[in-house]
Amino acid sequence: MAKAGQSGLEGIAAALPREKGLPPIHLWNPPFCGDIDMRISADGTWFYQKTPIGRPALVRLFSTVLKREGDKYFLVTPVEKVGIVVEDVPFLAVELKLVGPEQDVLPDVPAAHVLRFRTNVDDWVDAGPGQALRFEPEATGGLRPYLHVRSELWAKVTRALFYDLVELGEERVVEGKPMFGIASGGEFFVMAEASAVREFA
Repeated sequence: MAKAGQSGLEGIAAALPREKGLPPIHLWNPPFCGDIDMRISADGTWFYQKTPIGRPALVRLFSTVLKREGDKYFLVTPVEKVGIVVEDVPFLAVELKLVGPEQDVLPDVPAAHVLRFRTNVDDWVDAGPGQALRFEPEATGGLRPYLHVRSELWAKVTRALFYDLVELGEERVVEGKPMFGIASGGEFFVMAEASAVREFA
């Protein structure tokens, strides 16, 4: 993988593997080769040397070799690993489909419905077992929703989709307390106490 200041962004991209689907980065343990001047901003924009990366295909390529270790993020190949900065989480969830066991369905759906999200790098993720939704309180009193994409990599759910989730939400008793949340794939993801949910929305 080319370092910053050598072959530039195209040189970095040229060193990445081209594979169908996601490469098996969980099997790779290359040496750390330092940081590069790449950053993913809180709004999901990828920057290289403080300039937005304007090619979606290039962003998609980099996203397939993104790895998180603790609180740090890296781009990895089989032979080397470089650090990048992620301001919040690396992805955004930008589209939502409500699907049943076999097809798209309307809001009056059976209990087996699944929330299917598209990220800003065109991954589709079904919320459910292993792909959790979490809702973090904000200092302003609202909630920040996140979707687990893979391997401790998360997507922030856009505000517009959050309103859709609230519309689809329901109240259930969880550990003896009425809670408001959203069901998907047989799982129930708690947003907040039922009495407080209107404040967050």
